[in-house]
Amino acid sequence: MIFEKLQAMVADQLGIPAESITESSRLKEDLEADSASVMMLVMDVESEFDITIEDDAIEKVKTVGDMVRYIEEKKA
Repeated sequence: MIFEKLQAMVADQLGIPAESITESSRLKEDLEADSASVMMLVMDVESEFDITIEDDAIEKVKTVGDMVRYIEEKKA
């Protein structure tokens, strides 16, 4: 469920089809997200999932799957 919600958010933020986004999709390399897009996505994720994402964690999140796991850990 987290993946599907995140997938829709990424698709909306980047203007790409949701079906093209997988857990192994790399935000910058595969989905061509720039730093501003990533920061907007982080703010959307924080709001949607009611979590706080630390700055050092943002640097470690490379794929959509990384973000899903991070959200799951914060929600646990």
